[in-house]
Amino acid sequence: MPVLPALRPFFDAINAPRPPQPDLPPAEARAAMHAMIDKTYGANRASVAPVASERDYRVPVDGGEITVRVYRPAEAPSPAPCYVHIHGGGFWLGTLDQSDAGCRTLARDVGCVVVSVDYRLAPEAKFPSAAEDSYAALLWVADQADELRVDRSRIAVGGGSAGGNLAAVVALMARDRAGPALVMQVLEIPVTDFTRMEPLSFPQEDLAVRSGKDQYGGFYLASPADATNPYASPLLAPDLGGLPPALVMTAEYDPLRAEGDAYAKRLADAGVAVEHRCWEGQFHGSQSMATLIPAEAAAYRAQIAGALRRAFGTGGA
Repeated sequence: MPVLPALRPFFDAINAPRPPQPDLPPAEARAAMHAMIDKTYGANRASVAPVASERDYRVPVDGGEITVRVYRPAEAPSPAPCYVHIHGGGFWLGTLDQSDAGCRTLARDVGCVVVSVDYRLAPEAKFPSAAEDSYAALLWVADQADELRVDRSRIAVGGGSAGGNLAAVVALMARDRAGPALVMQVLEIPVTDFTRMEPLSFPQEDLAVRSGKDQYGGFYLASPADATNPYASPLLAPDLGGLPPALVMTAEYDPLRAEGDAYAKRLADAGVAVEHRCWEGQFHGSQSMATLIPAEAAAYRAQIAGALRRAFGTGGA
């Protein structure tokens, strides 16, 4: 179907030809991009949901520390199920504050503790830093479960875009390294294969949506060979058996759609329970634009919340 009418101006602006950009240092380019994200996606997010408590912790990782932000909703059980959220941003963008509204809403809707991970960003921190940081955050949650009043037997992981990639990789690492058992992985519009660079083509609309991996892949991967590493490209893992149940969400006008669909199929073929949906008429990241597409954004959030409640055994459709 066509792009949803309310989203069309943003979609056209995103895909319009761009003049050459100045070659800014990464920190300056990141600041400019964060400002743009806050003015577009951020301005159209849902309102912030209240939580009973919110606290930042410092977590040691190889070569430094990262911050995690822990949200506990009102009337959460003790111990509570826990969702480890990993933000997107092409591995070089993204902040805890940009994820704040979504994490608060999820904590409220699911009735779980949400731990948001501020992993180190590329290109200052190359692969596998973000993946290892995210896995370290999972280990920290399991180790600190008593202090956090979290149920170690009910931990899930998830994220969107780059965060979906990192969530899938964390699930692989937990399986491969005999780490904490996960009850679910939520993979929203995920990057799953760095060897795929082709645009998403719609010949009937004379439209091609560029991949973008040439930029963020160059930032994130330490060498071209990293593109075939399963901890960078989980679709290329030789075996996806033994992974936790998955919710995989893709979008019709997202250049990552094909690899997200392929990952859902490979998981199912490996015997993993998979719930998979492609959101028609939407593009990469549009799911957060609640003021523009309130019904669709609410349905998107409800599907994630429902899947997590079922995985946590707390009810819900």
